Amino acid sequence: MIILKFNDSLVTIVYPILHTSKYKISILQVFESTKMSHITALPSFEIVCSAHKVGRKGKKTAPKTKPSKDTMGFSSGRKEIWRCVESCGACCKLAKGPAFATPEEIFSDPSDIELYRSLIGPDGWCIHYEKNTRTCSIYPDRPYFCRVEPDIFKKLYGIENRKFNKEACSCCRDTIKAIYGPNSKELNNFNTSINDSSSALSTGV
Repeated sequence: MIILKFNDSLVTIVYPILHTSKYKISILQVFESTKMSHITALPSFEIVCSAHKVGRKGKKTAPKTKPSKDTMGFSSGRKEIWRCVESCGACCKLAKGPAFATPEEIFSDPSDIELYRSLIGPDGWCIHYEKNTRTCSIYPDRPYFCRVEPDIFKKLYGIENRKFNKEACSCCRDTIKAIYGPNSKELNNFNTSINDSSSALSTGV
């Protein structure tokens, strides 16, 4: 959607985002691209704003999932309570790829960046991750940024405590999908576990 200004009046045109570096655009271009070539003379319009906002370079927030009609594994309007699921280990894949924030984008303390990078093995997994058992060999003494806790999410991503469970579940789903796939047994196990724990909480069981 593009909002244009003409003679102090605002005109809204629903149209795919136009990628242009110019600050002014002739409305004729819009009509021509929509096959309305019978309009031959139109005045210039000044672009006031666009519905599309270009992301600014900087610190990334926790990954977010887009709303989907596919609710398989998700609760139906029930508040989800995050919990770690055994035999997963997706978060121990430290080099996850370009879709995830880099250590430099997450941490402000250089020592945290150095520590994080020192944990990445040749295959991208944490050097303390036991693949045979899918467990952490230093779990009780793991770094603070390996802990999924409200205060940690607030410090690293600016997420308020009241949104912790929602964002933590979303982060886990994104990570599991990236590591094991959207139809993996790991994702199904996670969704089942979250739904079970949320159901138990809501029913008081």
